[in-house]
Amino acid sequence: MFERGLAIFAFIMLFGFIAILVIKLERLDIAVIAAITLALAGWDVLGRKKS
Repeated sequence: MFERGLAIFAFIMLFGFIAILVIKLERLDIAVIAAITLALAGWDVLGRKKS
C-alpha cells in the first residue's frame, strides 16, 4: 500500500513539474511530448498490478 501511495505522489509531482514547463514555454512540440510522458507514467502507476 505504501509503494502505491508513493508512486501516486511521484506521479503528481511529475505532473506539476511538466505542467509548469508546458505553461511557461507554450510550445506545441513540448506539450505533445509532455502528454506522451504523462500518459506512459500514468499507465505505469495506475495500471500496476498487486504483487
